[in-house]
Amino acid sequence: MNRSDLVASLSDRAEVSRKDADAVLAAFAETVGEIVAKGDEKVTIPGFLTFERTHRAARTARNPQTGEPINVPAGFSVKVSAGSKLKEAAKGK
Repeated sequence: MNRSDLVASLSDRAEVSRKDADAVLAAFAETVGEIVAKGDEKVTIPGFLTFERTHRAARTARNPQTGEPINVPAGFSVKVSAGSKLKEAAKGK
């Protein structure tokens, strides 16, 4: 399912226009992005998803073509965890 399919499905289920559904989806993505960028709190949709910023330590990797070691600096990443309702849906229940 791509974004336009998702917007169409949301607008049908919520009985709103596609423009409004797209605006809500865009606002949701922007809000989650801002909170994750700050890194001081998680975004949780109970039973569905949790988004949080995580720290990745510096490490040494290897170039797969040459085998030379490469220093990868420390940085940040995003962790997305599935909630219980989403896990049950994935099981087909």
